[in-house]
Amino acid sequence: MAENVNSKDLISVLWSGADILRSKMDANEYKDYLLGIVFYKYLSDSFLIKVYDLIYDEKPESLSDALSAYKEALEDESAEELKEQIISEFHYVIEPELTYTCFADAARNNKFNREQLQKAFNNIEQSDPIFTDLFTDIDLYSNRLGAGDQKQSDTISALIKVIDSADLLNTDADVLGNAYEYLIGQFASETGKKAGEFYTPQAVSKILTRIAIAGQEDKMGLSVYDPCMGSGSLLLNAKRYSKHPRNIKYYGQELMTSTYNLARMNMFLHGIVPENQMLRNGDTLDEDWPTDEETDFNVVLMNPPYSAKWSAAQGFLQDERFSDYGVLAPKSKADYAFLLHGLYHLKSNGTMAIILPHGVLFRGAAEGKIREKLLRAGNIYAVIGLP
Repeated sequence: MAENVNSKDLISVLWSGADILRSKMDANEYKDYLLGIVFYKYLSDSFLIKVYDLIYDEKPESLSDALSAYKEALEDESAEELKEQIISEFHYVIEPELTYTCFADAARNNKFNREQLQKAFNNIEQSDPIFTDLFTDIDLYSNRLGAGDQKQSDTISALIKVIDSADLLNTDADVLGNAYEYLIGQFASETGKKAGEFYTPQAVSKILTRIAIAGQEDKMGLSVYDPCMGSGSLLLNAKRYSKHPRNIKYYGQELMTSTYNLARMNMFLHGIVPENQMLRNGDTLDEDWPTDEETDFNVVLMNPPYSAKWSAAQGFLQDERFSDYGVLAPKSKADYAFLLHGLYHLKSNGTMAIILPHGVLFRGAAEGKIREKLLRAGNIYAVIGLP
C-alpha cells in the first residue's frame, strides 16, 4: 500500500498543472480550469474507491483495480442496487468510460476526447441540484487553450495527465482540502488586488474564527454563516476549532457565480456532506437570505467587500435588518449594511466576527448614528486593529 500522501507532494503536483496554463491566460482564468479538473478527479476517484469498498469491503490497491471491479459489477444483476446505494451517499453516478481514470489512460495514449469530458461535467451537473452549473466556468473549447481543435485538446489532455499523478487514493480529506486552499491562496497572490473577492488570508481567517467560536467549541450542531463567503475558506475554518466538526451546518452566500462554484467544490473537497452545506448564489444586501429555514446562527463570520457601493434605497428602512436604526449605511459605503445584515442573523448568544476598514470607527452622519446605537445596545464586544 502506498504511504499516505503529504500535502507538499500534492501541492507540487497540482501546481505543475498551473504551469501548463500559465503561459496561455492569467491566474484568474486558469484557476477555473485547474480547480475544476482537480475537483472532477476528486469526484471520480472517491466514487471508484467507494464502489470497490461496497463490493469487497476494503480499499483498492489502485484506481485501475477499482475501475475493473466496477465494470464487472455492472454486468451483475445487482448492478442497479449498487448504483442506488452510491446515489444515496454521493448524489451522482459516473459511467466507467467517463471516470477520470479512463480519461487519463486515453490522454497517455493520445486518444483523449474533450467531448467525453464535457459529457462527464454535464452528467454531474444534472445528477442533483447541489451540482447545478458547477462546471460552467470551464470552457473546454476556448481559444485561450490554443489555436484550433488539436492544440486545445492537447492542452486539456496535458493537464489531465499532470493532475493524474496526484494520488487521491492515499490522501485524506484534510490534506486534499488544505492543498486546494493553498492553490486558492496562490491564485489570490498571483491575481493581486482582485483576489480579495474570493480569499481571506489564512492568518486573518484563523483569528476571526477563533474569536467567534470561543465558548462554543463543544456545541453539537453548530451553525456557521458567512454572507460574503468567497471561496468558502473562512467558513471551513470552523471545523478546525469545533469539537464536533462533522455536525457543523454551513450557510453561505456569494454574489460572483464563479466564486460560488469554487466554494461548492471547496466544501466537497473538505469532506462536508451535501446535507450540511446550504450555499446560495445571490446579492446579500439586495434581498435578505436565509429567510425560511434556519435564519439565525451561532457563529457569523464575514469579510465583506470594503466600502462597496449599494443602492441604499429608502425601502430598506422598512427592511427588518435595518429598520431599528432609523438611517441607512451611505450609498458609497455599504460597510454598516453588511455589519447589520450579519448581526440580524446572529443568535442572541452567538458571536459575530467581521473585518472592516478603519473608517467605520470614525465617520459621522448616518454611520455615526448606527455606531452609537450598536454601542448603547451593548452589541460591540471588542474592536481589534490588524496591521
